Amino acid sequence: MADMKIGAYLCKGCGIGERLDVPQLETIATREGKVQVVKSHDFLCSAAGVDLIKNDIANDGVNHVVIAACSRRSKTEAFRFDSVALSRANLREGVIWVRPASDDDKEKELTQEMANDVVRMGCAEIKKMQLPEVNPNHGNNKRILVVGGGISGLTAALEAAKTGYEALLVEKSGALGGWAAKLWKRVPYREPHSDPADTGIADLIKKVQAEKRIKVVLNATITKTSGAPGQFSIDISTESGSTTSENVGAIIMATGSSQYDAGKLSKYGYGKAASVTDQAGLEALAKKANGGAIKRADGKEVKSVVFVQCAGQRSPKEGELSYCSGHCCNTSIKQAMYFKDQNKDIDTMVLYTDLRTPGNGEDFYRSAQKKGVNFTKGWPKEVSASGELKFKDVILDEEVSLTPDLIVLATGQVPNSGLNIEAVKQDEPGQWAANPKSVLNMVYRQGKDLPHLSHGFNDSHFICFPYETRRTGIYTCGPVRRPMDMAQAIEDATGATLKAIQAVENASLGRAAHPRSGDLSFPSVRMEGCTQCKRCTVECPFGAIDEDEKRYPVINESRCRRCGTCMGACPVRVISFENYSVDSVGYQIKAVEIPDQFSEKPRILVLACENDAYPALDMAAMSKIQYSAFARTIPVRCLGSVNTIWITDALSSGYDGVILMGCQKGDNYQCHFVKGSELAHTRMSKIDDTLKGMSLEVERVQTYEVAITDIHRAPQIINDMAATIQKIGLSPMKF
Repeated sequence: MADMKIGAYLCKGCGIGERLDVPQLETIATREGKVQVVKSHDFLCSAAGVDLIKNDIANDGVNHVVIAACSRRSKTEAFRFDSVALSRANLREGVIWVRPASDDDKEKELTQEMANDVVRMGCAEIKKMQLPEVNPNHGNNKRILVVGGGISGLTAALEAAKTGYEALLVEKSGALGGWAAKLWKRVPYREPHSDPADTGIADLIKKVQAEKRIKVVLNATITKTSGAPGQFSIDISTESGSTTSENVGAIIMATGSSQYDAGKLSKYGYGKAASVTDQAGLEALAKKANGGAIKRADGKEVKSVVFVQCAGQRSPKEGELSYCSGHCCNTSIKQAMYFKDQNKDIDTMVLYTDLRTPGNGEDFYRSAQKKGVNFTKGWPKEVSASGELKFKDVILDEEVSLTPDLIVLATGQVPNSGLNIEAVKQDEPGQWAANPKSVLNMVYRQGKDLPHLSHGFNDSHFICFPYETRRTGIYTCGPVRRPMDMAQAIEDATGATLKAIQAVENASLGRAAHPRSGDLSFPSVRMEGCTQCKRCTVECPFGAIDEDEKRYPVINESRCRRCGTCMGACPVRVISFENYSVDSVGYQIKAVEIPDQFSEKPRILVLACENDAYPALDMAAMSKIQYSAFARTIPVRCLGSVNTIWITDALSSGYDGVILMGCQKGDNYQCHFVKGSELAHTRMSKIDDTLKGMSLEVERVQTYEVAITDIHRAPQIINDMAATIQKIGLSPMKF
């Protein structure tokens, strides 16, 4: 490796030159930072400014660059230098935009001190960074595996083929089509949204079967999944008992959903009264009728029908579904039209608690009204064995009893998501598993199947990264991901396919797909120092770390999301990245100038999540929202990467307070790395003993959940810590 030659480049634009003493910053970079090349420019992001840096890289041997200008989130394309390690020192959003433009000498002094430390931190960080090299174990397989042959799986396979990729589609049954193939008609998805439409599933199946880039395997299941993006190995077993191995680059899980078991709803007479069926049962009857008179299973022609909405769902009762399945209202409207289109005199009622027909579904609802479908707001109570339905009419405020020829229960969707590997006990309320067997049978230290989110649906980051699961290169789509109708499932499958393609393309280049897209770094372990404590394997949210026969960690680089959680977990600090390490942050912490106890200038260390808290502070700066000049902010990849040594080092060196700003944790997490914020809270809850051992107040270390939209709250947290320090006094470690 070539000797390190650092170039520090300071921008004077955007008011930096007017507010700060740039020559003083240059001196700090030269004398304290020991930087070999130090230059300033009026507008560093301009073509001339960028050329200045490029010229030094090409002709002067600069291979490590510090950009002291705007936030690292700004001008990323302008300051992209692929051949050098890069550090960004935030003078604009991090200093001058959060400090008053005052003529007061004291305020000027505080602002300059803030800028001085920012430069010191940038110079310190770059010395502990190396330019990441391409992962030598990256895979090049670009074939897409699709698990499930329903509407979602068929769409995903076809979309992959349209883009030139090969697709392998595995279906456990003997036919393609899934739930959609069982439907007589579908809810319309095109204008005029007035009548039930043909499902289109037969044409879709024909297109898939005719596509040369798609290989279909029926009556088959996945019995083993190993590997990583670009290099997955799959074992496929068929009913005959034969097993074949296939290699793929990414996986789309489109295993769909099943109907909630109406047999659990004894109060509605399912299985007891001949007149009671569910939506799936009615579809079978309608398909059999083929446009003619719909007859019950016992042969009786239906002249009156009631649809009972939210049967066994949106319910707090144990064993029932707590969520809304979304499609059921429109499905009941569609099925009511089956009867009206066959015979307008059939008495048809939809009994609802809340009717949900978003978007063009409203037009569909109006069309049903025009056809004579009756919509009644009411609370169903029970259905007797003789088929008598009792309910309360909410509008008329009266008890009603009806005995229609047919009662259709609108039950919900239950995901075919496989085992819940994180469940403490099975069959908890709202955590139904339609398929108790493993779907993917992954050879992962962290479990055989994908983690679940709420209600048993497969893991998918509902805010930031739809489709993406906690297993890199494996994506979910359709109603296995969340409740949805056919139109939504088609759109969902298209999105998942594009993400799978992104994964295999990035894997072929050895770089991360998300959320640090393009990042070439990956964790390395200094094995001679490893104590085999297994914290890294247990805490990794993405199944990126397995164990060898001697219980040492084995890192699957292509599975890694570069969050650094393993680094934060390691008690002996033997895990690091080329461009992010315990030392790269630790040196920044120690680079800050700590005033003595007589100056009455506290120092507050802010470790801010780069995905939510740091952008919130940036946007606060853009709004000129001010916060304490005593704060020194370091962006971290994730709070899960925060090693407790940073906290103890900061406090030992004289910092007066430490703030950790992460994302929302819990079931409805907003954390890009799933559990980083939760892990940080857990670790910091155990630091109280350390603080007491140092004779420090517990108030000096605080952890917060911060959303990217908290542009007022994030600065206020800093100001509140400054107020706390003023109240409890400066750190005794200064004395």
